[in-house]
Amino acid sequence: MEAEAAKQRMRRVWGMGDYSRLSRRLEPAAQELADACAVSAGQEVLDVAAGDGNFALACAREGASVIASDLAPGMVERGRARTEGEGYEIHWTEADAEALPFEDARFDCVGSVFGAMIAPDPQRMASELFRVVRPGNTVGLTAWVPDGLFAEMFAIGRRFAPPAPGAARSEQWGDEEIVRERLARLAGTVDCERRRLTWTAKSPAALEAELGDSAPTYVAARQNLDAEAYGELRRETLELIERHNTASDGALRLDAEYLLTVARKRG
Repeated sequence: MEAEAAKQRMRRVWGMGDYSRLSRRLEPAAQELADACAVSAGQEVLDVAAGDGNFALACAREGASVIASDLAPGMVERGRARTEGEGYEIHWTEADAEALPFEDARFDCVGSVFGAMIAPDPQRMASELFRVVRPGNTVGLTAWVPDGLFAEMFAIGRRFAPPAPGAARSEQWGDEEIVRERLARLAGTVDCERRRLTWTAKSPAALEAELGDSAPTYVAARQNLDAEAYGELRRETLELIERHNTASDGALRLDAEYLLTVARKRG
């Protein structure tokens, strides 16, 4: 019951905010993953926890046939509107990453960019991704590293909105040792590489304000926390951004590291 209640909250929360602004900052990682998985024309691809479709679009642009799924109905609506607006025939559906509604060995590639990593049961999620990919084919994931900026940001968020008991921390999917352990029985090969997204803004305060409007968890916090707690969340977030800022002219430059994983299902 606790796990299902948490997923119901996730369905609601991840439909909040102007996600397109955050999505644009994450988009380069989606192209990196599509390239690393060698997605090509004629393949069938599934984007899991797709957000508004960064990975789905990267694969569709290569000529692949793509299905995009997300737990949040609001995100599915956004993604469908975006991909139709860009002229791509991508099929969108609501789906739980821990219980995908697809037959075994359906896809040539299954990928998720900073999405499936938040599933509360990582082993169940991994088993589902590998179940629906064909033997010998690829599962690709990106996740923030545990010693990086976003792991610290998640830690701040968890103090104000505690996760369900027993839920795994999403940044564990950015730890190569843990990834290899989780995928050992599923994958014949696992390749991991740390990569980097660089974010810029006019100032640290400008990025913090942007996250307040575009990051679903921060939009939800604004609605659910009292004014004092929400103010403290914003102050701690801004301090974190300022601490990681490498610009010296009042502007902002952040280097956010993530782990890109490409695993090939056992034949």
